[in-house]
Parts: sequence; C-alpha cells; structure tokens
Amino acid sequence: MTAPLTGDSAEFHIERLIDAPREQVWQAHTQAEHLARWWGPKGLGLRVLSLDLRPGGRFHYAMVAPDGSEMYGRFVYREILAPARLVWINSFADAAGEAVRHPMAPDWPLHMRVQVDLSEADGRTRLVLRSRALDASAAECATFEAGFDSMRGGFGGTYDQLDAHLATFNRS
Repeated sequence: MTAPLTGDSAEFHIERLIDAPREQVWQAHTQAEHLARWWGPKGLGLRVLSLDLRPGGRFHYAMVAPDGSEMYGRFVYREILAPARLVWINSFADAAGEAVRHPMAPDWPLHMRVQVDLSEADGRTRLVLRSRALDASAAECATFEAGFDSMRGGFGGTYDQLDAHLATFNRS
C-alpha cells in the first residue's frame, strides 16, 4: 500500500490491472516512442516534444485533435524509482513548455501532483494512479474534485490505449 499524497485537494485515485509484465508497463510510461502511441485521451494523437526522464526533467507533449489543433501538457518529474514508481507535477502547457491554465476551465488547478505505482500481480501489473491539486485555491480544489468522474473516464480511455499498445509491445 502506498502512502497517501499530500496536497491541497482531495485525492483522485484509479487502479487498473494490466495484462503485461511490470517492466513493459514501465517502459511504456518512460520511453517517448511508447508514450506517443498511447498517452492521452481517446481520439487525440500525441506528439512528444521532449522527454528528459530524471528528477527535475520534463515530458512536454502536444495532444493533436482530428482537426489538427493542438493542446499542450507537461510533466516535471519529481521521483523515478524504476520499475515501481513515477511521481510528477502535471500541468497544461504552452508550446514552449511553460505551465498555463486549462484552456477551457480557468478554475482548474495550475499544478497537480501525480503518482503512478506499478506492482507485480501474477505476471500482470497492478497500476495505481493518485493525483492531487497543488497550491490551489478553494475554487480550484472544488473544480478538480468535481472533475473526478470525468477524469475516471479519461484515464479509462487512456489506459484502454495502453492495453492495446502493450498487446503489440513485442512487435514494436
């Protein structure tokens, strides 16, 4: 069991049992060529702009809509414990990689702490994702917490894409 996150808001939490060994799930979370094939909401493409996997390093990406418009995001890594844990600060971003407000929800928190824990489960991987808003106002925390159901759906679609990617992992 992992320790609860510290932060301003209530904790968002999602668990998933993935039909792949932990090392493959780790690689899918930490290598640009894999992230580009599954990270993000269903229906959007992903361009990896940069990936510097180290504490203080960044993953900067563009989510590409079917009409070609782009929305950017970034992770700033805080903890990397291969192949068991990744911790990062997640933000929407601009094209240069600077944190910006959510383009459609101005009360969304600027920063969220995300922790992903991976554990062995009889040849499969148990993934636990936890997130909290950081340095957030009461209104931002309320908006974040009100979004939990939507986030469950969004991460469900994202992890469906991970499952599909991992099914072809050895052929990639």
